[in-house]
Amino acid sequence: MTELNRSWNALRATLQNNFSFYDIKEIVGLAGLDLSIIAHLEQKPGGGASKGQLMTGIDKAIRVYQDENLKCFIVIVIEEVLKRRPDSRGTLEEYLSRLGWTLAEDSVVPIDVLDVSALAEIPEGTRADLVKASRRLRDGDLSGAISAACGAVDTATSNVYADEGLGDPGEASFQERCRRALKVKGVLPIMEDQLKELGWNEEDIRRFKENFQGALNQGAYIMQALRSRMGDVHGTKPILKPLVFDSIKWSELMVRALELI
Repeated sequence: MTELNRSWNALRATLQNNFSFYDIKEIVGLAGLDLSIIAHLEQKPGGGASKGQLMTGIDKAIRVYQDENLKCFIVIVIEEVLKRRPDSRGTLEEYLSRLGWTLAEDSVVPIDVLDVSALAEIPEGTRADLVKASRRLRDGDLSGAISAACGAVDTATSNVYADEGLGDPGEASFQERCRRALKVKGVLPIMEDQLKELGWNEEDIRRFKENFQGALNQGAYIMQALRSRMGDVHGTKPILKPLVFDSIKWSELMVRALELI
């Protein structure tokens, strides 16, 4: 039995024990199940189908799903369950971890994309864009994922421009916005002080600062290039999925440097 099947068996118990007959139908319908397959299963006064029979009908309907289709179905069912029963979050996270997924806000995202533990410390606007980028990557909207990842940095840098009175951020390139925002926020001096407290010597700190600054600047260029060549192209240009993943990680790094220091 695959992990997908084991996860579904656990999830179906949550559905059967915590939701009404017609809520279950609605949830699996929203997850993409062809409801005509189980249309004959109806509850009637004094009889009709039981919830157990409904779940058996759903089992039969999804038996033909390929792994990716079944994973998508399970993910959407989990999101719908979470909307209706927030108290089930702990149990749902356990099911998801078996599939390589986790919960960010109320969305299911790949477990290796975002550092979920740090999301709570990031302002709502940038956090929403990062989650959106991960969700789009999950759903195969690669160009949309790049745009959302860049959007998170746009939001973070715009906040810095507004707070520091730096003018219109739209007049600067993406890379220049990032460079200027990082400088004004004093990210490197703050990091230098923190490293000194850890006992680093001056030469190690100097080399680290140079490389860290270079990495952020190069990351901003990479994101700028990906947005220009792959963002929101709606299938008109080729997209490399590993680079989409990288753009989200660069976005998270840039946002955390601006927001958490």
